[in-house]
Amino acid sequence: MTAKRYQGVFPVAPTIFDADGRLDLDGQRRAIDFMIDAGSHGICILANFSEQFALSDEEREQVQQAVLRHVAGRVPVIVTTTHFSSQICAARCRRAQELGAAMVMVMPPYHGATIRVAELAIFEFFQRLSDAVSIPIMIQDAPVAGTNLSAAFLARMAKEIVQVCYFKIEMPGAAAKLRELLRLGGDAIEGPWDGEEGITLYPDLEAGATGAMTGGGYPDGIRQITDSFAAGKRDEAAAAYMRWLPLINFENRQCGLQAAKILLEEGGVIRSGAVRHPQMPVNPATRAGLIALARHLDALVLRWGR
Repeated sequence: MTAKRYQGVFPVAPTIFDADGRLDLDGQRRAIDFMIDAGSHGICILANFSEQFALSDEEREQVQQAVLRHVAGRVPVIVTTTHFSSQICAARCRRAQELGAAMVMVMPPYHGATIRVAELAIFEFFQRLSDAVSIPIMIQDAPVAGTNLSAAFLARMAKEIVQVCYFKIEMPGAAAKLRELLRLGGDAIEGPWDGEEGITLYPDLEAGATGAMTGGGYPDGIRQITDSFAAGKRDEAAAAYMRWLPLINFENRQCGLQAAKILLEEGGVIRSGAVRHPQMPVNPATRAGLIALARHLDALVLRWGR
């Protein structure tokens, strides 16, 4: 297990495109600078909220090179390397490590709505990834994978697979699962993390979460919750959670992965908040509602680029 413990706020960086859908690497670098200035303890790239599913392999390489070189060690970077193939996923993990990633994040192998693999194959999949790298592996336990990963199975992998020690829990009942994972896994669970934009962040922190992987639009707001909680100021943390929850909920339920891009564009951080077709822009009223909530909270993103 790695000697260094990663904890805190590690938002997902959106992949920035220009208005014609081409990679905007200058905009990407500005988005990363904003996220660091906004208090991110680290950053995750090439996740689902980064539209990784809309990128070619060549574009993935361009993005991870640009981000890791630009960050230059200022904060740790997690690279999502999910792929159905054990061989391809392991190669992606090795490449991320070569470029300086602090950790890789991987979902269990799946394809479409029906293709899944048995628990034995999932175990062997993560064992092969662990054999390929010397940095931590975070298992992303997310509904999109359609795979049941019990707390007992996750704890077993943490105990038996060297690099598997971080877990991003995004399933319904996340707090209960985090508690059970910590009970069963003990010291093998180096990083029990919250996900899903932080919509269950406060109960997950109470359950023992030490990290939060949220959207990239307002790390400063998420820090108000996590910093207070870490300082033992539960009432302040709960109040901050209630204050930011309407915006968190609006992102989670109304805008999804477009939320961070909308806020970054509105705040002048990036030139275009475009998503790639066949995704379509949110309704203008939805966009306005998101911006209004962020402005009411004085989110840094709306001031950083002005």
